[in-house]
Amino acid sequence: MKNTKVQKITQTAIIAAMYAALTYAQAFLLPGTTTAAVQFRVSEALNVLALFTPAAIPGLTLGCIISNLYSIGQGLPLDMIFGSLATLGATLCIFFLRNVKIKNYPVPAMLMPALWNGVIVGWEIEQFFIDGPFHFGDFLVQGGLVALGELGVMLVLGTALYYAIVKRHLDKKL
Repeated sequence: MKNTKVQKITQTAIIAAMYAALTYAQAFLLPGTTTAAVQFRVSEALNVLALFTPAAIPGLTLGCIISNLYSIGQGLPLDMIFGSLATLGATLCIFFLRNVKIKNYPVPAMLMPALWNGVIVGWEIEQFFIDGPFHFGDFLVQGGLVALGELGVMLVLGTALYYAIVKRHLDKKL
């Protein structure tokens, strides 16, 4: 008999560890690419896992919290809060939109990280890191840059990961 509670906790922990490890490795090998306005965080491709298991929602959120601990040392403590909230919102939407597909591809779900991070992290940058009052036009620029990086990750690496999982029928095992 399978203990599904233990299985879900294990999946959550593994996903969190993979996200944090990928982010830390990238930050070490390519400094600045995981925290810049136009970031290309390879670990964000793991958002695809929320299409296949609800354990990815807390796993990716926890992984984002852990990996954003690195941001605190760079003077970005708020990113741990807002970046993680964006990941939580995006993965929840990915899970709920998992069956909405265009030609067998979950387009709306794949766009959620760009949407959530663009709005939340774009607001965070404009509100806390740009001197002067909040400007909506600048927020759109900041949010657009964040969304652009997320789109790049999800549409390139996320798509490759999605098709690798589906083609090997790993989605049935998750």
